Amino acid sequence: MIRPIIPFVLVCLSLSPVRAQTTTTAPQPLPVLQQAYSAMAGTAAVNDVTLTGTAQRIVGSDDETGTVAYKAIPGASRLDLNLSQGTRSEIRGIGTNGPGGNWIGPDGVVHEISNHNLLTDAGWFPLFTLSNLISSTSTVLTYVGPETKNGVSVVHIVASQQFPAVPAKSAPFWRHLSQMDFYLDASTLLLVALDFNAHPDDNASFDIPVEFRFSDYRSAGSLKVPFHIQQYLNGSLLLDVQFQTASFNSGLSSSSSDFAIQ
Repeated sequence: MIRPIIPFVLVCLSLSPVRAQTTTTAPQPLPVLQQAYSAMAGTAAVNDVTLTGTAQRIVGSDDETGTVAYKAIPGASRLDLNLSQGTRSEIRGIGTNGPGGNWIGPDGVVHEISNHNLLTDAGWFPLFTLSNLISSTSTVLTYVGPETKNGVSVVHIVASQQFPAVPAKSAPFWRHLSQMDFYLDASTLLLVALDFNAHPDDNASFDIPVEFRFSDYRSAGSLKVPFHIQQYLNGSLLLDVQFQTASFNSGLSSSSSDFAIQ
């Protein structure tokens, strides 16, 4: 009888162990943001913050320097710049008609911040930015994944708000207005950058890219606070802030005149 010759490769395949196919799924974004919050807060409970330091503001040929003071609670904030060409303030909080905001230029005139520019966070204190986001019941989070941002290895997460009362055809537009892109340091989960779009008061459809860059994180007890913050507008540096002092839980509240909206 002639026995069939079995090719060597088939023998090898038949003797090789079968490898189970595995699939990987992307991390859920909410736990990642919660871990980022813990990385910044540690064991501390923060009800309010006051930061002071120096600032440089650059707009075209205007380059002015001075001091900065920032006060915030989870639902309101105030940024005051005392610069060589005058004072500037931005206030966000709860007015008589709900969430609102004002900005005040060197001429002292109070201007209302348009509603479509209040759908993203003010951005100056990452701990409260994350706290507001995590506690929101209308937030949609998307895990984009590992990237490189400004030369740093980061994890990219996108957040936007749902608007169930808005007609379905308009909902994507409002979600776009509320979108914020978070870039967390891949090794520490500290916030490296926060991106969103601002818009002219009379044109919500026109996007103006805004980016906050956070560095010089320092320890205050168990807290990690960025003492150097740069704000870019449409790709150009607008504000360069170096905080020098930080205090917490001094008793600021939503009823404080610091956060009054006109």
